[in-house]
Amino acid sequence: MSHIVEAIPRYRKVYLELKEQITAGVFQPGDILPSEQALSTQYELTRPTIRQSLSELVREGLIVKQKGIGSIVQKPKTGIGILNIRGTTASSPTGTLTTEVIDAPELIDWPTDLAFEVPAALRQFGCIRLSRLRSLYQVPVFYEETYLPNINLPRFTQRSFTNKSLFGILSKHYDISVTGGEQRIRSIVARGRICDLLNLSSGLPILHLDKKYDTNRSQYHFFTTLWCNTKDYYLEGAL
Repeated sequence: MSHIVEAIPRYRKVYLELKEQITAGVFQPGDILPSEQALSTQYELTRPTIRQSLSELVREGLIVKQKGIGSIVQKPKTGIGILNIRGTTASSPTGTLTTEVIDAPELIDWPTDLAFEVPAALRQFGCIRLSRLRSLYQVPVFYEETYLPNINLPRFTQRSFTNKSLFGILSKHYDISVTGGEQRIRSIVARGRICDLLNLSSGLPILHLDKKYDTNRSQYHFFTTLWCNTKDYYLEGAL
């Protein structure tokens, strides 16, 4: 069955452009964005549409709106954002996090041992599996397996995910943004492949996280399983 990507809403285009300018440093922390009226004129859109774009930036913590002043750019969060809805790449210090693809994206049947139940409406399409190793300051910090429903993701398996943000790719190319979710955290003993990937001795305790992400697509969820080496770094953030 073929699936056609819908056109990106106008408010999302403005949001993505402003977000890119903020992350690129065009707007610095403390700067005030152009007013709603100015943005409305610039993009030839209504003020309610511009307001929706700004609300997305507020939700991501990139700006704060203050009455009588406007939209003030905030300092990006730092640290290892495994627990943060913004995603790990966006929540880590610039230039410090690297991503290595261990298993390239491939279409498979849904695993039977995921921590969260996969709705039947998603199971019928199968899923795309991707695994990556993330390192901070060249130290392997966590290994991540991601499972996405194979719905309306054309050419996803052909994309490069080396040193790329999964959240960014989903937002830019497929108009999918994370809106919330659930996570379960427990401590386990490192064994086998996980020890090799994270450079750990067998038997050491590590954190194991299972996450279910809700998105702006109705009934569309994706899932990740992570193994985290917290010997030298702590985790921060919250869904």
